Amino acid sequence: MKKIKNLIANYPFLKFLANRYVLVLIPFIIWMLFFDNYSYLEHRVLDKEIEGIEDNIQYYKSEIKKDSVNIKYLKNDDRVEKYAREKYYMKRENEDIYIIEFKDEKKAATEKNK
Repeated sequence: MKKIKNLIANYPFLKFLANRYVLVLIPFIIWMLFFDNYSYLEHRVLDKEIEGIEDNIQYYKSEIKKDSVNIKYLKNDDRVEKYAREKYYMKRENEDIYIIEFKDEKKAATEKNK
C-alpha cells in the first residue's frame, strides 16, 4: 500500500487513474471499441459495406432509367426492326447484308471484351 501511495505522490496523473470510476470506465471503453459484437471496428466495416451497396443502388437505378427509355423507344415496330438490324444483323427475305469492320473498331471491341 505504501508503494502505491509513493508512486501516486511521485506521479500525480496516477491519482486520476486510481479513481474507481476511471478504473471501470477504461476497460469498458476498451471492450466497446474492440471486443463487443457492436464494436467500433465492426461498425466501420459495416459502414463501408453500406456505402458499396448504396453505390450499387444508384448504379442500378440509372440502368433502370436507361432501360425504361429504351423500352419506350422500342415500342414502335420500325424502331424494333432498326434495332434488330443494327444489333443482331437480322435481315428481310431476299436481302443481303455486308458487314464492314474497320481495324480501329475491331481493336476497341476486343479491348472492351477483355
